[in-house]
This record gives sequence, structure tokens and C-alpha cells, in this order.
Amino acid sequence: MSTDHGERSARGTKGGREARFTRGTAFGETMLGSVRLDGEERTRRVRLDLRVSADRALRPLGTTEARATGRIRIAGWADDPHAEGELEISPLARRRIRYRVTFTADGRRLTLDGWKSVTPRRPVASMTVLPYTLHEDGARVGTGTLRFPLATGLLPFLASFRFPRREAPEPLAAARWKGEPGRIEVWYTTLTDPATGTGLWLHHELTAPADGSEPYAHGWAAVFPKDAPVRHARFGPATWAGGEGGFAADGISAGPGRLTGAAGTLRWDLTERATGAPLFTFPRWSWRRPLLPAAQILPAATAAYDGTFSYDAAHLTLGDAPGASARIHGHGNARRWAWLHADLGGGDVLEIVAAVSMRPGLRRLPPLVFLRLRRAGRTWPRRPERTAVGWAGIGRFRAAIGLPTWTVTGRAGLRRIRVEVTQPDDRTLALDYTDPDGARAVCRNSERADAHVLVERWWFGGWRTESAWTLDGTAHAEVGTR
Repeated sequence: MSTDHGERSARGTKGGREARFTRGTAFGETMLGSVRLDGEERTRRVRLDLRVSADRALRPLGTTEARATGRIRIAGWADDPHAEGELEISPLARRRIRYRVTFTADGRRLTLDGWKSVTPRRPVASMTVLPYTLHEDGARVGTGTLRFPLATGLLPFLASFRFPRREAPEPLAAARWKGEPGRIEVWYTTLTDPATGTGLWLHHELTAPADGSEPYAHGWAAVFPKDAPVRHARFGPATWAGGEGGFAADGISAGPGRLTGAAGTLRWDLTERATGAPLFTFPRWSWRRPLLPAAQILPAATAAYDGTFSYDAAHLTLGDAPGASARIHGHGNARRWAWLHADLGGGDVLEIVAAVSMRPGLRRLPPLVFLRLRRAGRTWPRRPERTAVGWAGIGRFRAAIGLPTWTVTGRAGLRRIRVEVTQPDDRTLALDYTDPDGARAVCRNSERADAHVLVERWWFGGWRTESAWTLDGTAHAEVGTR
């Protein structure tokens, strides 16, 4: 069946589950202008770069609510690559396009609030001029005006429009285990508290032993303070009580929009808000049809977390903490693996899984790399198979797995990438656990890893830097072995 505004519904055949898809809208916008802070006589230059996404097609005659992420720069005062907010796009119904963008400046949390007043008499000016007010805790702290530069910005603006098919994240959190022996299923969440720089890791796992014995649920929580040793605590093993909503066992739950539980002295109660579309690190079909040894997905490529996390005598109150939840389903852990989740700001994200399979014949190969870089709403490479099996055969993308530093390099089309990840020993936690076949696995995880990402593009006979990011203590990474 189909509904208005580009929404589509597709009914799956496995287990009677229903998958919903919608046709969304995404575009980028850059505006330039100035601001005058209260108490200052001079004005400061402002640049606002936004990536806007809506879960439905734009409605010219109605109102469309959209999310906005991006970067705001105010000369001599602010440069926040993690600005976020919402847009109300209603050019005809309400004759306005309203912007509310929250950002940090000099340690203060501010909100830019304003709207373009659309008038038929001055359509160009009214659609390109944004007067706004800056607020802090509801009180005005400044006023300014932003303008859309038609001469230089119109073509990039039009070229940035995308109408992606969006998949609802909630069904992707549901358990996929059908009672088969020799399987594991994992729900894990990693995030960084923007106020303290503390990293958090919640790992929930269902293990169905290969010998057919009773399946069990277990996991752990870990906190990576900026200026203190890593803390962690385990929970389980317990009777599996999960269902379609996600993980549930021993009073601990991880489902769409909510994570709660306690382990040792660690306690958490978090709400999760998806800020990005799902990201399939492995080929999409490998999650629908489990033909590979394992598959990993992110129901939402980026998410924001609110709530509380306490450990020992410390208590964290989280607000808009960036991170993501991911899912794994398969036969067990790889022989060797490396993983990276890097929030690059402005809705951009890099996800890497590099692994050597345990299956005969595959275990002698170099690590297969699955790399997905989502930037400005587009994912590169276009197909995840390209990074694991290139046109020249196995190993088009390569990983050198080790500690404290590991790297991934590769090329697809006219772009190439180099990623260097460092997991300092004092910021890395080693944990061991048992796979379904009874073998022991050890993962070495850091929620305060460092990463440098360089993307280059072939241009007129040479490689030129297209984008570069450096993450200092905010990358989430892991190296594991069996």
C-alpha cells in the first residue's frame, strides 16, 4: 500500500514482521552574516553550515518539520561543529521558515532562533534573509542577520538535495534469533558526554551455545573518565527474556529509545534519540539473509542521549551526548577484528569493521574491511562490498590491526581514505568472554580513542585533500582476538 507525501510501506515475509520505509528529504545550506552581542558595540562575522533532513518529502502547501545539524562559527567567540536543532519549513501555509539551532560558545549553551518571513512581494529577499535572536536560558544575549549567498550558494544548494528512502530504526532493534544453536546477538551502545569528555559503553549479548545447551543473556557496562581509571562491571548470565523490542534480561533492557539497568556500582537510565538514518556497515542483504558469518548494522548512524549514569560516587547527567547503538548477529566473533565508530560532527560519521573470519579458507586471508563514511547525507563507498572485495580482487581496502595503533587505507572511485586509530593503554579496557563454540575471545575497547581521518580526491592528475578530521579522545574503537 502507499500513502501521501511519498510514504511507502513494505510488508516483510519473515516472521510476520513489517518493515516501513518513507521517502525523506535532505539538503545542505550555508548562510553568512553577523551578530551583535548585548553589551558590545561591534558586530562579529557569522557562518552557519547546516545539513537538514526530514523524514518525509517536503510539503510546499503544508508544514514540514526537519532536523538540522552542522557547524556555526562566530569570529573570535565560537566554533561549534556539533550545532543541532530543528527547522519548520512552511513557506505557504504559515509563510515562514523557522530555524532553532543550539550550539556552544565559550562554554555557554546558546540558541539561535529566527525565521525567514516569506512574502509574495519580495520572494527572493524574504527567502534568503534570516533575522535572528540569540538566547541563553531564555534570555536574549544578542541579535543578528544571516543571508543566503545566491551568487555562490544557489548551485551547491540545489545540488545537495536528496530524497533518500528511510527505514524506521525500531524494527532493526528487534531480536533476530530464532532458537538456533551456535549464535550470538549483540546490542551495544557507545557515547561521549560532551560536558566531561567521559566515554560510556553498554554491551548486551545473547549467547546460544553450539552444543545446544540453554541460551543465556549477559553483558557489561564501562565508563571511561577523562582523568580517572576505567571502571566496568558485568551482569548475568541470566535467562533470556528478550522479544521484539530488543534486549531484556535480569532487569536490564536495551530497546528503541531507552536503555536502563545496573551492574555492580554502575547504574544508568538513558533515553536515545535517533539523529541519523540507519547505516548498514555490511551489505544490506546480509542482515536480511544471514549468509555471512556475522553482520553488523546501526539502526541510527548517529544518536543523541539524555539521562543519568552513575558509578562509584560519581554521577553524570547527560544532555545531547553524541553516540550510537549498533547490532551484531552471527555465529560468533572473528579470529581477529578491529572496529571504529567516529562521530565527525555535523551529522557526518565513519564506521569501520575489519575482521578475519574463523571459517576454513577465509581465516588465512588478510582482514576484510567494511567501511562506511556518511558525509553530508551521502554514504561512501556506495556499496559496502567495494571495500571488502574491490575490482582488483580481495584486499582493495587494507587494515593493519595492532595496538596501540591500527590503520585502514583504501580507494574507491576517485577517492581514497586513510584512517589511523590510537587506543592508549590507560584508556583501553580488556575483557574476555565465551563464544558459542566454547572458545575464549578477548576484546580491547576504548571509548576515548584518538583517530585521524584523511579523505583525498583525484583531481587533475594528483591527489588533493578533500576532508580531514582529528578526534582527540572522542573516537570509539576496539581490537579483538580469539
